[in-house]
Amino acid sequence: MVTIFDVARYILEKRGRLSTMKLQKLCFYAQAWALVWDDTPLFEEDFEAWANGPICTVLYQRFKGRFDLYAEDVTDGDSSKLTDGQKESVDKVLDFYGNYSALYLSRLTHLEDPWRKAREGCEPEEDCSVVISKASMSQYYGGLD
Repeated sequence: MVTIFDVARYILEKRGRLSTMKLQKLCFYAQAWALVWDDTPLFEEDFEAWANGPICTVLYQRFKGRFDLYAEDVTDGDSSKLTDGQKESVDKVLDFYGNYSALYLSRLTHLEDPWRKAREGCEPEEDCSVVISKASMSQYYGGLD
């Protein structure tokens, strides 16, 4: 199966340099829409409902302290592992979300049920490691399709 690092590498190859925050949000939306369009996860890694929106902790830990990234920084990612169908799904996400800022994407996730429901009971800036379930992502974004 494809990993989040493979998807991150693909996104950076397509878009060029991105902030780590924007990369996180684009990976989140790529996963969400793959669940809807392909009826299967794009990758196994999960996202947690952090204060600034969905964060995949393994991606965060790998690039902790970095503000922005280039494709060649993701040495443990291989975009050639993505199928043509997976690339098409990610491309659609990039076409729709790719021109928005990281802050806009963060704020957008704050309006959407998967992040909001995972953070129920947490204060706005409180640490939260609750996993945003793939089922909640599929259900919510599937309702938008």
